[in-house]
This record gives sequence, structure tokens and C-alpha cells, in this order.
Amino acid sequence: MRQRISFCTTSDGVRIAYAVAGSGPPLIRVGGWLTHVERDWDSPVWQHWLRELTHEHTLARFDIRGSGLSDHEVAEQGLDAWVKDLEAVVDSLEWKRFSIIGLCQGGPIAVLYASRHPQRVNRLVLYNAYTNGAFTRGTSDRNIEEAEALASMIKIGWGRKTGAFRELFARRLSPGHSVEQIGWWDELQKITASPENAVRLWRGFHEIDIRDVLQDIHVPTLVAHVENDAMVPFELGRSLASQLPDARFLPLKGANHILQLEDLAWPVFVGELRRFLAEGPATTWSPAAEVDRLTHRQRVVLDRVARGESNTEIAQALSIATKTVRNHVSAICGKLDISSRAQLIVQAREKGFGAN
Repeated sequence: MRQRISFCTTSDGVRIAYAVAGSGPPLIRVGGWLTHVERDWDSPVWQHWLRELTHEHTLARFDIRGSGLSDHEVAEQGLDAWVKDLEAVVDSLEWKRFSIIGLCQGGPIAVLYASRHPQRVNRLVLYNAYTNGAFTRGTSDRNIEEAEALASMIKIGWGRKTGAFRELFARRLSPGHSVEQIGWWDELQKITASPENAVRLWRGFHEIDIRDVLQDIHVPTLVAHVENDAMVPFELGRSLASQLPDARFLPLKGANHILQLEDLAWPVFVGELRRFLAEGPATTWSPAAEVDRLTHRQRVVLDRVARGESNTEIAQALSIATKTVRNHVSAICGKLDISSRAQLIVQAREKGFGAN
């Protein structure tokens, strides 16, 4: 089987590399920082994953900005920017409806995309994912210190075949991998991101926070997590599953961050993944039904949007962050399949919002 590598451009002008292979229902894999659409294809770490994901699906995957074959010198990084990357790939493919599998940091990206575009997502698979990183509210001082320490080690040791960082990273990512696989990870570090971009991405991943949109996700979701994963603790996966209204949780025995063929949990994961994706699309989406399913907070925000208030004015009135208001507005637009704020105001007023 061969893959086709193409490029698209995001709404803020960033060139994103993506690859397509296989045949069948469309499926998009959203990864994190260690991806390279060309090199991953023959990887000793990813080969069995790609064989499985292209077995009965047309698989698309991409390198987020700052990594792989995508543009490295970019002004914006962070969750909103990475969702733009995903949106650009979807628009380039012209897929109307599809399923998403988000791995690690790709999980929150997939969730936020689904909150903004619920009409386009059939099913979500979240593997070793999490709701929020170390640099967000409510995180312990110990977790913050650990994330800061690793950021410093990445800056110094990224891409080196020797040294403390290489050993620590290999142990956390691949405790059961072979020498060949560890060597491949070392080489991937050199070609997928510069030390500066790696640090920037690492910090961005720890600034992720999707807790305010989880209750709005009504897409059937499979949350799978390796029990002894050292990169993303098991408890974070269980917490993610517990906060999604339509999720099932799949604990997986093992310690490898990326399950390998020899892992006893690999066939378990494959079996559950095939069954879940084969169950078909979610309930047909209806704009009218989505208005009824807006959360209380979303209705409050929508009412103020209909009055013509800005995100800053809404944030001040509700005593929340401007970014949180922006996320709510994006989620509302996604549910109602509305592309602009002006259109949202018109539709909201027609339904009685902003009348007082």
C-alpha cells in the first residue's frame, strides 16, 4: 500500500503536510509533536498502527505546525492553532463526515474540533489523552515543577543520542521497546522539530485545557488508556472518560506509551477499536435539536452575543476568561453549523435570544 502526501494552508497562512492511505470510511488520526508523515510510514514503532488504521478505512494524518513536514517557523502555537491545522486538512480533503482518533495531545485537539463541528464527526477515539496540562488551574506544584524541569531538559538534550534527557525520555515513552525502536525515536527527534520548537510544543501541550467543553460533546467516544503509561498517567484518562457524556472507557494492560505488536493489550485494543468504529455514524445531526441541547452557560453566552456584546464584555459580565468565552462561542457556532459571528447574532435573535 502507498500513501499520498499533500499540503494545505490554514486560515492563518501556515502550510500543513498531510498523508492519505487506505480505502473505506474516512478516519483522521490526530497526533502530537513526534510525527513525520513521511518517516512514520516505515517506522518500526508505527507500522502496525498504520496497517490497522488503513485496514478498513481511508486514513488521513498530518504534522501539526512546528513539526514534521509542516511549517516550522510559525507565529501562533497552542490548542486553537492546532485545531486550525485539523480544520485545514479536513477542508482540503472535502470530507463531510468522518471519525477521529486522537493520540495523547491529539486527543484534546480532536475533542475541541468535535465541540466546534459536531455535525462532521461520527465517532471519537481518544488514546492516552488528557483534559488539561500541568500549566493550567488546579495543577499541583509537583506536576508544574516536573513539566518545567522536562522543558529545560528538552531544550538541552533534544535530538542527542546520549545524555540524561535521552535516557529519561526513552524510559517514559518506550520502556519495553527494542534498541532499533529507541534509535528510531532518537532520529525522529532530529528531523521532526528543532529544540526550540520542541520546547514550545511541550509548553503548549501543558497549557491545553478542554474541561469547559467536555459536557458539550455528544459524539460517541471510546477512551483507551494504558495503565502504566509514564507520559500521560492513567488517572488522567479515567478522568477524561468520566467527564464525557457518551464515552466508554477501555483500560489497557502495559507500560508502552505506543502499544506494540508484542504487547498483550494490542489485540484487545484492536478488537474494541474495530467494533466501535463499525457501529456506524452517530444520530443524525439537526440544527434545531442542537439549539435545545445548548448548555445553560452556552445559552447565557449566546444571549449576550445576540445583544451585540464583545467577548471581552461578556467575560467581564460573567467573571470568566475571555478565552473561555471564545471557546463557548466557537462551540455554539459548531453546534449550529454557523461560520460567522454576524450570522450567529441573526440566528440567535430569530430564536428569541438577546430580546431583553
